[in-house]
Amino acid sequence: MIKQTAETADARVLMKGNEAIAESAIRAGLDLFAGYPITPQNQIPEYMSWRMPQAGKTFIQAESELAAINMVFGAAVAGKRAMTTSSSPGISLMQEGISYLAGCELPAVIVNIQRGGPGLGNIQGAQGDYFQSTRGGGHGDYRCIVLAPSTVSEAARLTAEAFDLAEIYRNPVIVLSDGVLGQMMEPMRFEAPPGRQFPVNNWALTGCEGRQPRKIRSLLMAPGALEQHNYHLAEKYRKITEAETRFETVSLDSAEIVLVAQGIASRMAKGALEMAVQKKMKVGMIRPIVVWPFPYQIIRKTAEKAKKFLVVEMNMGQMIEDVRLAVGDKAEVYFTGRPGGALITPEEIFEKIAKITSS
Repeated sequence: MIKQTAETADARVLMKGNEAIAESAIRAGLDLFAGYPITPQNQIPEYMSWRMPQAGKTFIQAESELAAINMVFGAAVAGKRAMTTSSSPGISLMQEGISYLAGCELPAVIVNIQRGGPGLGNIQGAQGDYFQSTRGGGHGDYRCIVLAPSTVSEAARLTAEAFDLAEIYRNPVIVLSDGVLGQMMEPMRFEAPPGRQFPVNNWALTGCEGRQPRKIRSLLMAPGALEQHNYHLAEKYRKITEAETRFETVSLDSAEIVLVAQGIASRMAKGALEMAVQKKMKVGMIRPIVVWPFPYQIIRKTAEKAKKFLVVEMNMGQMIEDVRLAVGDKAEVYFTGRPGGALITPEEIFEKIAKITSS
């Protein structure tokens, strides 16, 4: 785990989001980084290329995204802290490897600096990969823990914590960022993740050393073996849901309209909320910090009082499906968003709030 020191606790620095993510991963004990260039995440492998050797760790520029995720797989099998980063189309290429990591219950961190899509799209920041990350973009019944930072400081902190979560649950963890946050510069501090108890590592392939051989595999051919493995994974995901659901709330007690937004879009939503408050409108907000597991309960509870929800996203509407599942028939759910790398503004969100209020 990352250790709090005078340097990490007190130093306030101005950093880009991508570089803050990279430095935080190194401070968290990253052993191997394997990645392949793609915009807008290129500052991460560039930073890693000199910083990892400086820290006595391993940096590999892989020949492809497929190679990168499988290098991470190999390091994870050996019990090492391993990470890769990419942007939307590159993450698509990694999905088979992520499914293998989940099937083998291997810890790994995958950072997605999202860009516009579908297809090659463009290189601007977007939020079109929500389905891919939260639904398990590869094959089979599996889930990744998905963290959604909204500031440079939070991106750094959640990256460090991602390694802890990956090891505790032996599961891939995705940091779902975007090109806006990745390129943005903000003053920030490196913070230690919360202290956690770690299970004994009795699974890594580190050489027998007098013990019984171990096996790590996801190919289970014996009758009923795969079914039982999936039941085991489902129970783990239930425990993750109970323990790791996280969110931020703003002014919910008297809210008549509740904004729901995550990541960079939540910052624009907060700006709109402030504008609405100045106009004496009763507006609150829920920001999922962990988007899987999704905070269904707080939204469901809030829907008992607030009867209108406005989901704000930089896509055509993906997280809105989770909000609708949480709300059910208790409240109306509206959407506003901009796809393809277009940054929604507080003014546009406020205009939508005003229309909902008058409807």
